[in-house]
Amino acid sequence: MLPQSFRALAFAGVLFLSINSARATTIAGTFATDPGSSGWRTYGNTNLFVWNSTNQNLEVTWDSSQPNSYFTHPIGTNLTTAGDFMFGFDLRLNDIGPGSDPGKPFTFQIAIGLINLAQATNTGFIRGSGYEAPNLVEFDYFWDSGFGATVSPVMISGANEFNDGGFTFPLELVTGATFHITMLYTAEDRTLRTMITSNGVAFGPVKDATLSPSFSDFIVDHFGVSSFNDAGQFPGFEGSVLAHGVVDNFLLAAPAPVTRVTATGMGQIQFQSTTNWLYQLERTTNFQSWQPASAAVVGISGTMTIQDTNPPSDGAFYRVQAQLP
Repeated sequence: MLPQSFRALAFAGVLFLSINSARATTIAGTFATDPGSSGWRTYGNTNLFVWNSTNQNLEVTWDSSQPNSYFTHPIGTNLTTAGDFMFGFDLRLNDIGPGSDPGKPFTFQIAIGLINLAQATNTGFIRGSGYEAPNLVEFDYFWDSGFGATVSPVMISGANEFNDGGFTFPLELVTGATFHITMLYTAEDRTLRTMITSNGVAFGPVKDATLSPSFSDFIVDHFGVSSFNDAGQFPGFEGSVLAHGVVDNFLLAAPAPVTRVTATGMGQIQFQSTTNWLYQLERTTNFQSWQPASAAVVGISGTMTIQDTNPPSDGAFYRVQAQLP
């Protein structure tokens, strides 16, 4: 496994979350070596996913004129609404816009997240219809076709029920910039939170996606990149997408090592911890550099509080680093 760590940030009672590379509980991928040798597989049009051995990243083409295609890694278990989990990745878009069919001029999504592989590779799986793509938890991004570029966290049940939530727009992932996206699902409030940073600076915010009481369940078992075909859309509103970009630094952890983070006082952070992880408080006043603000402590699988014993008088941003020893 590659080193991965999870970090949660808080300041003056306001919560921010982010993920940074170091060691994962389930999946980690920096593509320093051929991903095919570490469990990654492609389905559909394999030409859409190319490992760049020189740059050590994954080059992706999202082309909605092609069959449903996936670059995936098995999670090793089924994730459902009953348990906490998180995943993150780096995304840089080189270009994005409409596909090759002039009859589909509106926007269509690119997607990265969690799928149920058996269902996603079924011929009856149609993402464009809105009711024939069960068991998804994903980050969707729509290019601007007149309503503003849009970010949308999506959860779809096995019965094709959608989460309560919304589209965040206008929010453009500008081409050429690298964004780190983190999605954290907490079972306690059945909410999927999306955090985006670029060069360490918060970007957004993105609206949370929350499951209604009537939402049944999702069952997902693979993590990766999805290029969906654009068939099945409502007549007169058909969209498409053709995008090229780079994806890197995949991370999935289940259960998530840090959840329910709150600032309970100046330099005092409370959170839900997990055993087998080491936790340490770090602080910054400028987001340019971080310093340790506490000793590393072992998780207890319960609520923990970490205190900065010498907080700056004019305040600081804090983050909890969780790392496997």
